[in-house]
Amino acid sequence: MPTEKIAVRIDGDKLEELSLCYEVIGEAGRTWALTPGGRFSKEYPGVRELAVALAELGNRVLIYDRPNTGDSDVCFTGSTESGMQADALAALLTHLNLAPAVIIGGSGGARVSLLTAARHPDVTSGLAAWMISGGTFGLMVVGTGYCAESIRAAWTGGMEAVAGIPQSVQGNWREVIERNPANRDKLLAQDPKEFIATMDRWLLAYCPCGDDVVPGLPDAAARAMDVPALVFRSGESDPFHTRKTSEDLARVLPGAQLVEPPWDDREWVDSQIGRRFANWPRLAPVLNEWAGKTL
Repeated sequence: MPTEKIAVRIDGDKLEELSLCYEVIGEAGRTWALTPGGRFSKEYPGVRELAVALAELGNRVLIYDRPNTGDSDVCFTGSTESGMQADALAALLTHLNLAPAVIIGGSGGARVSLLTAARHPDVTSGLAAWMISGGTFGLMVVGTGYCAESIRAAWTGGMEAVAGIPQSVQGNWREVIERNPANRDKLLAQDPKEFIATMDRWLLAYCPCGDDVVPGLPDAAARAMDVPALVFRSGESDPFHTRKTSEDLARVLPGAQLVEPPWDDREWVDSQIGRRFANWPRLAPVLNEWAGKTL
């Protein structure tokens, strides 16, 4: 699959050269950019299937590996990891002449999508988000999962220990090293103290210390967004993507539509690890109909 080196300006400041792996599914029609959740790649079950379902409805869809996922490069620049990934998506869309696009994603991909739309309105024609991480428990768990083990390993064993975090431990870097061996050298080249400072900063972004709905996205910035938005209500049973978070997000996004998802309330709670996004293709007709009426 295509991998291209893209110049990415992180936080509007530091310029990084990153190799990003991507695929465009569909020949023509409205352009969409789909971001998975977690640190999962575009090959995680349900991601490609949603892209194919949208393409079959007459669209073209960009799926890609964010920095720190899949075949793409690791990157440890930026005030937050999701912000850095949002800047990378905007740069990729511009590089491929696919902008503007409907920016969509779930879970961590919802956060990246929201930040992309807020930071780069020039690449955004619409926005849709589901399974938005939130709540004190949810944010503390996700932040710890992404960053804590890397911090511990760097403190106790340096960057060799970070690269060696076992596959079974959340927050490991094994997939990005195995799929892109150059990432091991990039990890080992990090100064441990600077790496720890980065992980601390990225972890702090998830602290539920204020009233902002989405980590890294001030509510004031969300209220200033001028883009059609669709928000899927989270399940009442979901402690990681709380219903209140989705409802609060729909409230702060100007003119956002809040709709029920095409699955039952226990979608996240009952889904098995490795199949978290398996029902995402069911979103395609809802997304396509909304876009046809709204964009």
